[in-house]
Amino acid sequence: MFQRSAKAKHVSIRIKPIEGVRVAVPTRVSFEKAEEFLRSKTEWMKRHLQSIKVQENKRTIYSQAQPFHTFKHKLQLQPVIGSIALKAKIYKDILLVTYPAHKSEADEEVQQFIRQAVEATYRLEAKAYLPERVAYFAQKFGFTYNKVIIKNTSTRWGSCSASNNINLNLHLMRLPESLRDYVVLHELAHTVEKNHGPRFWALLDRISGDARGLDQKMKAYRVAIF
Repeated sequence: MFQRSAKAKHVSIRIKPIEGVRVAVPTRVSFEKAEEFLRSKTEWMKRHLQSIKVQENKRTIYSQAQPFHTFKHKLQLQPVIGSIALKAKIYKDILLVTYPAHKSEADEEVQQFIRQAVEATYRLEAKAYLPERVAYFAQKFGFTYNKVIIKNTSTRWGSCSASNNINLNLHLMRLPESLRDYVVLHELAHTVEKNHGPRFWALLDRISGDARGLDQKMKAYRVAIF
């Protein structure tokens, strides 16, 4: 929970889904002082932890009874008698995950393996789809960029570097098409406007049709919850 940080200038609290509470403690501040600060924020933490719990409850529980699909693939779960290994493979439009028949599909180990297989599938889909989508919108609206990089970060859907590299999160493949396109347009707009000032929002609104409305809808999704 408490982490010593040479970069931190003051004690700060970060609450994230799945990861829980992390307190950054500057080198010049004692852990006793950090604990005192944490206690002073008890009510604030309670409110945020409740909100985080709501988000965590949205995490998918994978089962044979509940159909699930990624952007291009349908998940198929199959228990295998005599098997001791968890395996995943893709063929055609199927993501097949097999697991030992003596284990329940609700077992945390099985669920975590399925989640990793789903994430790997999103990565493949993102690499095939997102660069083409960036190229399409760049040509349509006259943007110039360097290259597209697919990443797996825990917080950001996308970013644009100073050299106009477009970094996109593989988890964009989970979003509705309108929001996926919005993030692509958001980062392309940053090739022209590097900050979030009025000119940036005016540009993004012009190319997306409803920048503020789409940005608000993005708040319903978290990278780490799927």
